[in-house]
This record gives sequence, structure tokens and C-alpha cells, in this order.
Amino acid sequence: MKKLHVRHLLEINLAMFFIATSGALGRYVQLPVTTTIGSRAILAAVALILFCLYKKYSFRIKREDWLIIGVTGVLMCVHWLSYFYALQLSSVAIGMLSLFTYPVITAFLEPIMLGTKFQRIHLVLAVLVLLGMYLLSPTLDFADSNSLAVGFGVLSALAYALRNILLKKKVSNYNGSVLMVYQTVITAGILIPFMFTVPLVDIVSQWQALLALAVLTTAIGHTLFLMTFKHFTITTVSILSSIQPIYGIVIGALFLAEIPAANTIVGGILILSSVVIESVRTKS
Repeated sequence: MKKLHVRHLLEINLAMFFIATSGALGRYVQLPVTTTIGSRAILAAVALILFCLYKKYSFRIKREDWLIIGVTGVLMCVHWLSYFYALQLSSVAIGMLSLFTYPVITAFLEPIMLGTKFQRIHLVLAVLVLLGMYLLSPTLDFADSNSLAVGFGVLSALAYALRNILLKKKVSNYNGSVLMVYQTVITAGILIPFMFTVPLVDIVSQWQALLALAVLTTAIGHTLFLMTFKHFTITTVSILSSIQPIYGIVIGALFLAEIPAANTIVGGILILSSVVIESVRTKS
């Protein structure tokens, strides 16, 4: 049991690392957000479908689950779009940290939507995470784009929290890669019309970053993340995944020269503290 717990913790950290690449990649790609996310969804859907066919996973979805799968696909699209708008309007740090209000949102929504028992420790850890994010974020001037970026980040967080909660009961019934196929196909379907607003040559010129977004961030990262739902509550997963901004900021510093300030380091320590506390608390 102890080895399995450590393995599951390693899996969620690996998932967070891959998903964290979205921050730097989102800042790097010079395309409209709708085109970036549409391209990401199409490429990821192709990669995931090929993988599922190779593994011989069934794509069959029960009729009673169609609505949930459809709604969560739309929520995933909203999450990606608003998150990338936040990144383009600000920095990796502000974009990722505003998104990470979602553990707090999840802690309050999960007991209401899934009937799980509200645990006071989650409120304490959520406050710890929020304090860490406050220290990580620079002073916001509501006259500039940063305030708008935070707004998009919180919208992304709400969509992400709702999507994760709604999918929680379905993950045990389907393979994570199959669920991500439907999420990416729905997102691609919504955004395909926007693909024609940008010359194809502009999209092709950035194929490396788009492919990385599709395969590393989406196909691998989000599939691994979905699979962790089987081993932890959504609130626990949300708090454990708070390490993602740390990975994202480090990647941004290495590849975009966005060097964190001293307050960023202190905030990161607080966020990591919540991750360690929750990891120990859930150990069985």
C-alpha cells in the first residue's frame, strides 16, 4: 500500500510537470488563442486516437453518460481558452497562479456536487495555497491587462473545477485516454471554424510548439492527471496539483528568461508546504 501511494504521488507530479509546459508554450506561440487551442485539440485528438487504437481501448460510451461527456468537453474548451488568454495578457506566473484558485473552488464545490464530507483541513490548506499565490503574484494594477488576465484565470479555474468534479464518477468506468479523446474532439469541433481565420502557413510555422502542446501537455499530461482521480478525491488532487505553478515558473525562467523574484520563492515554499502536508495526510 505504501509503495502504491508513493507511485500515485509520482504519477501526479509527472502529470503536473507535463501540464506545466503549457505556461511557457502558451506564451511562446504567436497565434490567436482560438487557433492555438484548436490546433492543440486536433493534434492531441489524433495522437490519442492512434494510441487508443494501438492499445485496443473501447471508445464506447454509455448513453446515460453522453451528456456529462459533452458538458465536460465544453468546460475543457472554456478552461483552455480562458487560461491561454490569461497567459497572453500577462506572464506565466500570473496566468498559472490565477488558474490555481481552482483547488479552493473545488474544495467548496465537491461536497455539494458529489456529496463528499467537507474536511476542514482542506479549507486550511486552500488558504495556505492562496497565501502562497498572493506572494507569488506581483502587485496588480487594475488599469492594465493583469487584472483582466486574473479574471480569465479565475474563469479557467471555475471551468476546470467543474469539469474535474463532473468527470470524477466516470473515470472508474472509462480509460483516461478515451475520455481525453472525447474532450479534445469536442474542443476541436467547437474551434474548427476559427482555424480558417489564420493562414495555414502561419500555423505550420509553429508546428513544433503546437505538437509539444498536443502530445506532452495534453495527450500525456492530462491523461495521467485524469487517471489520478481513481486514487484521490478531487479536492486532494487539486491541492496536490498546486505544485504545477512551481514547475511552470521554473520552465518559464529557463526558456523565457522570466526570473522569479524573492516573493515568488516564498510563495512557492508555501504552496509546496500544502502539497507535502496533503501527501502525508492521505498516506495510508
